[in-house]
Amino acid sequence: MRNSTLATMVASALAVLAMTGCGREEDATGELEKAAEMLESAQPPPAEAPQPSTVQYGTQPAPPMPPAQQMNQALASYKSGNFEDAVTQLQKLRAQPVMTPQQRMALQDAMAAVMTDIYTRAANGDARAQQAVKEYERMQNSQ
Repeated sequence: MRNSTLATMVASALAVLAMTGCGREEDATGELEKAAEMLESAQPPPAEAPQPSTVQYGTQPAPPMPPAQQMNQALASYKSGNFEDAVTQLQKLRAQPVMTPQQRMALQDAMAAVMTDIYTRAANGDARAQQAVKEYERMQNSQ
């Protein structure tokens, strides 16, 4: 299952890469902005009621950042050229289970546009993009 998901994502990224021309950065930024808007405006599905559990003492993990905030952080990182952080934020956001189908599609579109731009930059010798590709692949292989 994991290999088929990875193969599908790679095939999708290559298809998007093959169909894009000039203006890749603008496309990626636009997709990120659309996804951020979608995450801010759409209401997520209701969360499941918490299950009773045993009391745990000590440090509790911090609740995950709201999806809209995470998307805005990814957008800011991407715009500033911090591609590795943008990829990491998008991957964390993809792992969040509470999203509407529309939000998830907007996120997938944004991720495809960003990765297309990053792969193109990496192929052209951009060291920041090459590091982002390595981080993306590492995260994909650890799932």
